[in-house]
Amino acid sequence: MPVNPPPPAVLRSAPAAAAAVLAPLTAPIAAELLAVDQLFSRELASDLACVQTLVKYVSRFRGKMLRPVLVLLTGKAAGGTTDAHTVIATVVEMVHMATLVHDDVLDDAELRRKGATINHLRGNEAAVMLGDFLISHAFHLCSSLQSQAASRAIGHTTNVVCEGELLQIDNRNNLDLTEETYFKIIERKTAALTAVCCKLGADFAGATPAVAEAMETFGRNIGTAFQIQDDLLDLTGDVAQVGKSLGADAAKGKLTLPVIHFMRTAPVQHRELLRSLLVGNEPDKNEKIRNLIAPSASLLYASEKAKSLVASARALLATHLSPSVARTCLDELARLVVAREA
Repeated sequence: MPVNPPPPAVLRSAPAAAAAVLAPLTAPIAAELLAVDQLFSRELASDLACVQTLVKYVSRFRGKMLRPVLVLLTGKAAGGTTDAHTVIATVVEMVHMATLVHDDVLDDAELRRKGATINHLRGNEAAVMLGDFLISHAFHLCSSLQSQAASRAIGHTTNVVCEGELLQIDNRNNLDLTEETYFKIIERKTAALTAVCCKLGADFAGATPAVAEAMETFGRNIGTAFQIQDDLLDLTGDVAQVGKSLGADAAKGKLTLPVIHFMRTAPVQHRELLRSLLVGNEPDKNEKIRNLIAPSASLLYASEKAKSLVASARALLATHLSPSVARTCLDELARLVVAREA
């Protein structure tokens, strides 16, 4: 089905490259995305110049706005959007941005969206407090809804995200990390939020419980695939194209799917070399890890896992949603999750 690009006002809410990729897919929700952009700015406005400066700066992190798009497209495809969808879409973006700010502190990251991170510019104290500021505003805004179902669902999800981060921290430098534990981590820290986006989008559109559950699974699948792709890009991407610090996983002792697979299947001498690189502090360790893993089957293995999750997600759309422009856009969005290079 043909779709038209959204108006320029919507494109300004995200970096140009991300907007160009998503422009055809956000056309059915252009007005709603613009409303999210406006609500986001109003809700976070502060009379303190120092706070306003940080809020304005961190707004550039909004990038693809994947989570608001999931809320709105799912709502549109499952029955239609309401003012509640605009609020929920704004809330999940605030929560997501808070996790990005806090993640950059945890990873000592210096680059995000091709610019300096808050922690690099202003220090960890300011970054932690800004993340808390975003979270508190998210729940303040969510409480404005007549129904508290969204507040409870998003509150539960933020707890799950924190559990995922804590589980990952607990497994830092665990060179025997299993694939099962890896998926437990990413399903909590990343996929839980995309899952609740799609579930709430369907719920507040008046969808049946069966459809809402299917959309929750759709969101979880593409969120998991998104994180696998992120992990692949962290290992093999180009920093100028990806636009954020790379190699953070290896530097922080976080084992990702291609590394886990390599540790299980590579020749013994190669596994031992990878172990020594992971625990060492060589200045070019990331490049050596990349060169060691790249010729193996491990990158393809991880990529195929992500593609399989996306295929399952797309099948749920075909089974549970009636044909529409919004459903077509959701389907294409799912495909792009594993096709992206940034």
